[in-house]
Amino acid sequence: MGTIKMNGIIIAENNMGDFDKMLTMLTPGLGKISCAAKGARRPKSALLAGSQFLCFGEYIMYKGANTYNINSCETIEVFYNLRTDLDKLKYAVHITKIIYDVTEENQNCYKILQLFLNTLYMISETEKDLNLILSIFKMKLLCILGFTPRIEECTNCKQKEKLTAFSIKDNGFKCEVCMKQDKSCITMKEGTKTAIKYIVMSPPKKLFSFNLDEECKKELEIITKLYFNEKLEKEYKIDELF
Repeated sequence: MGTIKMNGIIIAENNMGDFDKMLTMLTPGLGKISCAAKGARRPKSALLAGSQFLCFGEYIMYKGANTYNINSCETIEVFYNLRTDLDKLKYAVHITKIIYDVTEENQNCYKILQLFLNTLYMISETEKDLNLILSIFKMKLLCILGFTPRIEECTNCKQKEKLTAFSIKDNGFKCEVCMKQDKSCITMKEGTKTAIKYIVMSPPKKLFSFNLDEECKKELEIITKLYFNEKLEKEYKIDELF
C-alpha cells in the first residue's frame, strides 16, 4: 500500500524501544488508529513535535501489517497553553479519555474530531469556565453519538408548555405535571433549558458562544453529568494528574 496523507490528533503515546513511540491518533476518516513513530524520541527527530500528546497535525504514513507507520508530519496546533496550566491540562486529559472510549478504528469521526478540537481550543485559548466547557462538550457529544435529548415537547404527554425538568430516564424535557411521576427528573430554570436547546441545535463553530449565571451552570453540570454517565454506562470523574 502506498503512502497516505491525513490530519489527526495524538490522543495517547507510549514509549517503544530506545527511541521509538507507539501513538494512538484520532483521524476524521479512519477513526482511532495505532501509529509507530520510529526515532521520535531522538532529540533531533523530525517527528519530535508531531508525536506529542494532543498535537494536531498533517501526517504522511503508510500501513504496515498491524499499525500505521509515520514517515513525516507537519504540526498544525500543539495547544501550548494546556502544557503550562495544570487545571486546563486536567480537563483536556479528561475529555481525551472520553474521546478514546467512544471512538473505534474504521469509524467516520469527523464530527467527533471537530468537537474535540473546538473544545481543546476553548480550554487552551480562553478563560471560559472549565466546568461549563465540559458540560457543553458532554451534551454535544451525546448528540453526535445518537443520544440527542428531546427538547421540543414533554417526553411523556407531548405538550410544549411548562417544560420545567429534564428526565434522565426518558431522554429529555418533561412538563411540571409529568415530572412528578419520574424520579429521574431534575428541575431546571429557564436559562438552563435554553442552554440545552442551544447546545443541541447550534452549529459547531458557535457551540461555546454563550454564558450562564452560576445557578444555571450548576444545573447544566448536574444534568449533563448524570445523562452522560447513564447513556455511556460509565461514571467519568476528573482525576488529579499527580
